[in-house]
Amino acid sequence: MAGIIAYGAYVPYHRLRRADIAETLGSGGGKGTRSVASYDEDTTSMAVEAARATLPPGRARERVDQLFLATATPPYLDKTNAAAVHAALGLDEQVLAADMTGAVRSGVAALLAGVSAAVPTLSVLADLRTGAPGGADESAGGDGAAAFLFAGHREDMPVLAQLIGHSSVSDEILERWRLPGASSSRVWEERFSEGIYVSQAAKALNSALDGAGIAASAIDHFAVVGLHARACAAVRRSADVRPEAHAPDYTGVIGNAGTAQPGLQLADALDRAQPGETIALVVLGDGVSVLLFRTTDALPAHRAAKPVAGQAAAGAPPMKYATFLSWRGMLDREPPRRPDPEPPYAPPAHRRAAWKYAFIGSRCEKCATRHLPAERVCRSCGEVDAMAAEPMEHVRGKVATFTVDRLAFTPSPPMTAVVVDFDGGGRFRCELTDATEAEAVIGGRVEMTFRRTVTANGIHNYFWKARPVREAEAPAAADGDVSDEGAR
Repeated sequence: MAGIIAYGAYVPYHRLRRADIAETLGSGGGKGTRSVASYDEDTTSMAVEAARATLPPGRARERVDQLFLATATPPYLDKTNAAAVHAALGLDEQVLAADMTGAVRSGVAALLAGVSAAVPTLSVLADLRTGAPGGADESAGGDGAAAFLFAGHREDMPVLAQLIGHSSVSDEILERWRLPGASSSRVWEERFSEGIYVSQAAKALNSALDGAGIAASAIDHFAVVGLHARACAAVRRSADVRPEAHAPDYTGVIGNAGTAQPGLQLADALDRAQPGETIALVVLGDGVSVLLFRTTDALPAHRAAKPVAGQAAAGAPPMKYATFLSWRGMLDREPPRRPDPEPPYAPPAHRRAAWKYAFIGSRCEKCATRHLPAERVCRSCGEVDAMAAEPMEHVRGKVATFTVDRLAFTPSPPMTAVVVDFDGGGRFRCELTDATEAEAVIGGRVEMTFRRTVTANGIHNYFWKARPVREAEAPAAADGDVSDEGAR
């Protein structure tokens, strides 16, 4: 059976302070913050960011034979959302790309499908959680994504964690549901399903431990996830697991990311685990699934570049609640007095897919000039059809100049456009995202990010934007600091 050979996570930059909900509506809210996908993000774009963190450009992407995208909030129905992730990663056309959608349990299904696959499989979990204004789902939810590459041992990509046991219990429980087209879920009274989940978790955990031949006391990292917060807390209390093994609780900072939450907790455990340790992931929802992983000696040298804890702590200063509602489509604001944007058109988008989705330019093989977008004729030396593909998604640059446009069409005005001079050559004009006007600075360092630029006539237009490079920034303070509360 395959193991995890690479992983990565993505937590959006923006945050909403829960207390602002109560201050605005007079009810709801709570302590701490939650992560918020930007107006130009959805589960597809977040899935791309998590997958990019898992598979930097290079040979690793050539290893992928299957791609599964799990989400309860897909941008499209009927159309495969995983196909856009496949295109953005520049994977081979023979790679299967398929969705697992509609339910929060799809996340654990994607993990199990990946770990049991006979071929290298990339499982990506993404979710964008919201609810009725002032409701528990709105304040407790969070947005994020995580990705895992499952395969056998390779010299350049050794196994980081091996699945040593798993067990599942399935049950038809009318505990949470959402009809197609509805903007928020409905939930039955929590006491009804709490006892059911506690009983099923004990059964599934004992079965997985027995299959692996280990005791609960041997678990080094224990994470219980699900949208039923009371049931998750009860399972943590009832499990015969050492207190120090309980995973940190990030819900006070980024909230509960639903379908993506098992992936975020597993990625965080891999961020912290030492070789030879056991990770137990318990997932509640329409039953219970338990996955047991054993880490290897290769893990410390191949951890994700951006740990979950660091991303959770490094969010933006909290946004206004009205802005959150506007981004979620629950508060309509007057658009700019300009014509509505045109939707993308299928034929040109398909012809230029390598540029539009994978951000691949060209480099002249004679004079080494970069071209963005790709060209056949070199603008420097005039050579014709002497171009090599030049992937640009990973190349950073600096802002050569910028414009703050208060009249352009954007769901979050004003729009900031920047001209980027890339390291090693090449210039490109694009939008700056995840930034305030003050952060648009000539000479500022930027990196590229995959975003949804606009939705017109029901069609999502995906492309690349620039965002500030923030690695040197100190983590932003929040009144919901990460704690081990979930362990108690």
